[in-house]
Amino acid sequence: MRMRTIEISVGTFVLAGILALVFLAIRVSGINFAAEQKAYTLQARFDGVAGLRRRAKVSMAGVTIGRVVDIRVDLEFGEAIVVLEMMGQEGALSVDAGAQILTEGILGARYVNLLPGADEERLMNGDVITNTQGALVLENLIGELVTNLGGS
Repeated sequence: MRMRTIEISVGTFVLAGILALVFLAIRVSGINFAAEQKAYTLQARFDGVAGLRRRAKVSMAGVTIGRVVDIRVDLEFGEAIVVLEMMGQEGALSVDAGAQILTEGILGARYVNLLPGADEERLMNGDVITNTQGALVLENLIGELVTNLGGS
């Protein structure tokens, strides 16, 4: 009887561990099983998007309000076009809103942070955010530092 109790306890513990791993995998992957919310798309044009990936979060004031759904290059202007899928009702952001690419922590993933604007006119589905700040590339900073120190 005692051996059976131990086997059931170990089995329960292993099952709880497997369920915890599945839960963490779903949370990290960004899969959302919630009911579909209204969504609209915006585009943002950046000089550089180093490290930004599809499905990266879009946030404002630390709250996730969307996801990156596509990243492509505009060969005519040499800019990256990032397509953002925004949750909620369109028209929440003004046309002078800004977008910047930031990093979560020191070595974390890149994400798009939106900055509110003050204009009365609103961004609607398919509109473009032009007030942007690209990703800070560590290698470029180190190269500039070495160049400046070598020239002194």
